[in-house]
Amino acid sequence: MVNVFEILSIACLVIGVIFLSLGMIGLLRLPDVYNRLHATTKIGTLGAFGVLLSIMIQEIGNSGLLPPSPMGIKALTVGLFILLTSPISGHMIARAAYKMGVDLCEDSILDEYKGERKD
Repeated sequence: MVNVFEILSIACLVIGVIFLSLGMIGLLRLPDVYNRLHATTKIGTLGAFGVLLSIMIQEIGNSGLLPPSPMGIKALTVGLFILLTSPISGHMIARAAYKMGVDLCEDSILDEYKGERKD
């Protein structure tokens, strides 16, 4: 018999895989490094966290809420680490690319940091 934890776990897994797939499509299809970074960091973060959330829910369903299982604690720790570091690293990579002179795509309308660039 399928319980509620398995249904929630499968739903989170499917949502996470969809976000990861969209991030990879964005990596292949978007025109410049800035758009690609946006797609990979935002959607990749949501996708990885969805998969890890699925693991946490599955572990809660298997072992109960207390005491927490080691696998659930590891999934929570990795998920929090990804949520904290991925957007920051994406921002720093984009900033470094901009300061090094990587151009925006031709379709970009507004460049708010034009005066900060060292050409």
